Amino acid sequence: MGSEPWYRTARRWGQTNLVEIDPARYDGDWWREHWRRTRINGVIVNAGGIVSYYPTKFPLHHRAEALGERDLYGEIVAAAREEGLNVIARMDSNRVAEDFYRAHPDWICLDIEGKPYRQADKYVTCINSPYYSEYLPLIMEEIIERSRPDGFADNSWAGIPRKNICYCRYCEEKFFTSSGVDLPRRHDWVDENYRLWIRWNFQRRTDLWELNNRVTTKAGGRDCHWMGMISGDVLNNCNRFIDLPAILSRSPIVMLDHQRRNGVDGFEGNTEAGKRLHEVGGWDKLIPESTPQYQLGSPAFRLASMPVAEVRLWSSAAFAGGIQPWWHHIGSSHEDRRQYTTAEPIFTWHEANEDVLFNRRPEADVGVVWSQTNHDFHGRDHANDRTMNPYRGALRALDRAGIPHLPVHADDIAKAASRFRVLILPNLAAISDEQADAIRAFAAQGGSVIASSETSLYNQYGDKRPDFALGDLFGLHSKGASLGGQELANADIETSARHTYLRLSPELRAGVHGPKDETAPKASGERHPVLAGFEETDTLPFGGFLPVVAAESDVTVLATFIPDFPIYPPETSWMRKPHTDLPAITVREGANGSSFVWFVADLDRCFARDEQFEHGRLIATAVKWILADRAFLALEGGHGFITAAAYRQGERQIVHLNNRILTSRIPGRQAELLPIGPVTLRLRRKTASRAAPEVALRVSGLQPKVKVEGEELVIEISQVLDHEVIVVG
Repeated sequence: MGSEPWYRTARRWGQTNLVEIDPARYDGDWWREHWRRTRINGVIVNAGGIVSYYPTKFPLHHRAEALGERDLYGEIVAAAREEGLNVIARMDSNRVAEDFYRAHPDWICLDIEGKPYRQADKYVTCINSPYYSEYLPLIMEEIIERSRPDGFADNSWAGIPRKNICYCRYCEEKFFTSSGVDLPRRHDWVDENYRLWIRWNFQRRTDLWELNNRVTTKAGGRDCHWMGMISGDVLNNCNRFIDLPAILSRSPIVMLDHQRRNGVDGFEGNTEAGKRLHEVGGWDKLIPESTPQYQLGSPAFRLASMPVAEVRLWSSAAFAGGIQPWWHHIGSSHEDRRQYTTAEPIFTWHEANEDVLFNRRPEADVGVVWSQTNHDFHGRDHANDRTMNPYRGALRALDRAGIPHLPVHADDIAKAASRFRVLILPNLAAISDEQADAIRAFAAQGGSVIASSETSLYNQYGDKRPDFALGDLFGLHSKGASLGGQELANADIETSARHTYLRLSPELRAGVHGPKDETAPKASGERHPVLAGFEETDTLPFGGFLPVVAAESDVTVLATFIPDFPIYPPETSWMRKPHTDLPAITVREGANGSSFVWFVADLDRCFARDEQFEHGRLIATAVKWILADRAFLALEGGHGFITAAAYRQGERQIVHLNNRILTSRIPGRQAELLPIGPVTLRLRRKTASRAAPEVALRVSGLQPKVKVEGEELVIEISQVLDHEVIVVG
């Protein structure tokens, strides 16, 4: 390991994010001892950009308020080298102060009226201007000359977000040279100029990534990489024009800036982010994640300590997704000293268990497909609900059922046949012909597919097709109409637009959906296994969006649509049209043992948005029906609050169990840990031996009960506090 470059060996990081008064109060000895206690391999040190922490030779490179002639950055680098640590020079470089703007107004982003874009008292710089192509390279060369860092990071490198169009002369000239047309005058996804502008901006960020790496590797050596920082939120990357497959293929390590809490995604989102980035960038790459020790709710409190429980849950969720720890403090001195004690036990545990946290490969029966193109060109300005919520809903349904899964990029479907038994396409509406062909090839090799809503109805740039590209596979065809709405939030009690239902059918072929008249006798017949658990009801709440489709004769329609009717006053709340022939859930079985389930009704989106438990249960039951008794892993107990992430390391199997109980109304925030258990883990074995292998619990250290039942290894864990890591064999 000693001969490998730093970006393959530095597994724990620390960052004291300097503020402008720190040169007058930084206690180097104290922080060196903190580095030792937390067992880090590297530090991220503020160097320059908006603020310089060394005596720069560039007059417009603003020196920290309390810097004077002190070289605080250089002192920290020297101390880190004495401690044997790697060093990343941190920059924050997308805005400048008033004096800089006066000297170079043409380097600043302009709105359509020619006014500069501003953030607080700073001016936003344009990535197409010489600020990025000439000035910042000189700053990086100066930093390398002074201190020889191992690499560079920049958490705001991607420039102005999609919500703003820059009309500076550099953007006008470069966009015209690239596309042959003028900049779009407004945000309009129908306008071809706007769509060209979107694609051009993605390429410009990739070009900038390559430019910065040419600068740093030329001045600092082949391993002195510039790595920006990457958000774990896929929509944030879309809005910042960061093409994840392109960028991750160009970075030897992923510096993950995935910190902020929101009202939607909880701790499980951190596990998903790690798995998604690894699946695209490679499982051999390290992904250290900036983990704040300060409060990041709404509002954030930069100087207050984050609850210990919250940091533990966030970190253990990261470990389950293959992410490494990186503690992060704002400022070098705090009156709230609680934050200094949180990282040490987490980091020491990580060091002690490196043998099972690295050099491993993930295992899952289910792949959930996503793409930025779908979020951009189908989700457009409503991506959070239109495309992200279906993805969230599918993942949450699998998590609640304890079914391991992995994110699969739409361009990687061709590699899925040997890895997964089921692919889920959650409203993967915008796909290319090549991606559709890859899905068909997966099915031809015996793979099963679950789709939802408008999957494959649009090409990769959001242009509507006359029919589903995958209609031949599922036996469904678009009739060009739809019912319900995609962007409807929780309706007012007097609004009935979302007061729709699904009618559960006996196992009937397409075109024979039971009685059309509410006075007709109820159809009899045994329901399909996908509807297991709903024997005592003939209807379920829906409240979502339904494309109108026609089903071929060999398609089984499991549920049909019931239109809306009044909610209020209650005396009027009765079904005006209790029966239709509009398919809402369909199943088709292939000749090679594959199965195809289409949730025409967008239950995945509804589950993420409304938490209607039946919706998640239907999705999970469809997966369980396909997997039957051949799932490689199953969880029992835990009440749906334990999730599993599985890995293989040679002959060893490694399973992370994460406690997902929430005690806060805001997902991702938590002030206490509540143990849950007992939990039973069933692992399908790949050996004929009847002997129970050695099983270790790496978090609690307890000895679990282990027995062999047929082909399964059954492991009983008494409880899971924040997480448990089970090592078998």
